[in-house]
Amino acid sequence: MARPVIGIALGGGAARGWAHIGVLKTLMDAGLEPDIVAGTSIGAVAGACYVTGRLQALEDFAAALTPRRVFGFLDINFAGSGLITGQRLSSRLENHLQDVTIERLERKFVAVATELGTGHEVWLNKGSLVNALQASFALPGIFRPVKINGRWLIDGALVNPVPVSVCRALGARIVIAVNLSSDSVNRGSVIHDQEVLAELSMPPEEAKLPGKNGRAAIHLLHRQIFGRSDGAPGISAVMMDAINITQDRIARSRLAGDPPDITIAPKVGSIGLFDFHRAGEAMEQGARAAEKQIDELKALIGSALV
Repeated sequence: MARPVIGIALGGGAARGWAHIGVLKTLMDAGLEPDIVAGTSIGAVAGACYVTGRLQALEDFAAALTPRRVFGFLDINFAGSGLITGQRLSSRLENHLQDVTIERLERKFVAVATELGTGHEVWLNKGSLVNALQASFALPGIFRPVKINGRWLIDGALVNPVPVSVCRALGARIVIAVNLSSDSVNRGSVIHDQEVLAELSMPPEEAKLPGKNGRAAIHLLHRQIFGRSDGAPGISAVMMDAINITQDRIARSRLAGDPPDITIAPKVGSIGLFDFHRAGEAMEQGARAAEKQIDELKALIGSALV
């Protein structure tokens, strides 16, 4: 009998998304390659590299990242709807996936995005693969929105962080969910009666503009994006953590309503959302989490063949 169709839903999670590489490689080594791939944000990028046979190239790229190289990819946008234009990252994607169209892929693939204004969940399953990925990882406030077919699109994690429903709709008999936020955000609670203390949000010396010193300007920009040494969050940290909290709440709700057959939950909560240079740790955690589910997945496949 034919093996049941396996779908994998790769969730969003910024730098933690490198764990998807470890998950996918572990499944491939076990002979359990997914037939259907649905991805959100960084999950869409990893999924696209898997379905195009470029997963090793993505791993090599991720493993070579350093904090300096990560900052070098951030082409700051001073006049637009996002802090980063994303052109440098887009150029990197185009080098590998420039002429690839989704409908011509050997495996079914969908990148999930969100339409601005309406909040509609958009399944990108046709046309340019690079454009679909750009839309799926367009974090609001960080990357500028992407216009596709007259719609302005942003990160799909705002509506479907772990797209199990997409895999089901595409005909997957067994669905694997890779959830990167399972240990990064605690279950919400209410904190009562906290005393409010006056505190300046920025020391006066850091509030001053750096004048004509280019090195000082870059240093200030780095602090604004990544945060200061005293632990105060930067712009990116505030935006990313806000999105992460929202994504976690939505994921809990959607996975409860449409549960996967297998959940792989890499322990990547200690990896910051902008810690792209920690790819080795993330990939290792992804591989470990996947290995723990191999036997259960094989059992599910076996029962489906009976």
